[in-house]
Amino acid sequence: MKKFQKEFLKLAIESEAIKFGSFVLKSGRMSPYFFNSAMFLANGKLNTLAECYVNKIEDENLKFDMLFGPAYKGIFLATAISTKLSQSRTVPVCFNRKEEKDHGEGGSYIGKKPFGKVLIVDDVLSSGLAIGESIEFLKNFDVEIIGAIVGLNRLERGQKTNQVASDELKNEGINIYALMTIDEIMLDEDLIKKSQIKEIKAYRDQYSGENV
Repeated sequence: MKKFQKEFLKLAIESEAIKFGSFVLKSGRMSPYFFNSAMFLANGKLNTLAECYVNKIEDENLKFDMLFGPAYKGIFLATAISTKLSQSRTVPVCFNRKEEKDHGEGGSYIGKKPFGKVLIVDDVLSSGLAIGESIEFLKNFDVEIIGAIVGLNRLERGQKTNQVASDELKNEGINIYALMTIDEIMLDEDLIKKSQIKEIKAYRDQYSGENV
C-alpha cells in the first residue's frame, strides 16, 4: 500500500467517511457499508483529502486541461484538488447544475465551459451510474474525457454487463483511477473489524463483477 493510500484510509476511518450498517445506494443495492466523502468536509479534512487525490494524479501521471466535478460531492472535491494543483499550474473547474438555470446567466453548468482534456472527479464508484451521467453531460461539449478519479472503487457490477463497473467503463474508453478499492481496504485488519470484513465479503459475493 502506498503512503497516500494509507493516509487516505486512516483519514476515512477517523472522519467516519466509511460507515458500517445498512445503506441503500444510488443503484438501489442494500450495502453493509457506505462511503460518504462529505464527512471529510464536515471534519475539516478536505485539504488532506485533496492532497491524497493529487498524489494519485501524480502517481498515474495524468494529463488534463480541466476538472469536472459532478454535483454534489464532486463540486467540493474538484475545487479542493484544483486549489492544491494551483501551486504549480492553473486548473479550471466545472460542475453541472442539477436543474438548468433559466434566469441570470442561465445554463446547465457553473465554472469553466468544458474544453480540451477533462478529468472527472467523484468520491466513489459503485455501479457506474453517476460516472455515466457525467459522461452523458460532457457529450454536450467538444471535450476528450481522459478518465475519472475516485476515492473508492467498490468493485461492483456495472449497469450493462456482469463486468466490474470500472472494467465496463474502460471498455467504453473511460479509465477509472481509484485511490483505493474495497478489496485493498479489507486487507487492513488493524482498521476494519473482522465482523465488518465478513459482511462486506458477503455483499461482494452478491454484487461483485467479473474482472476482465
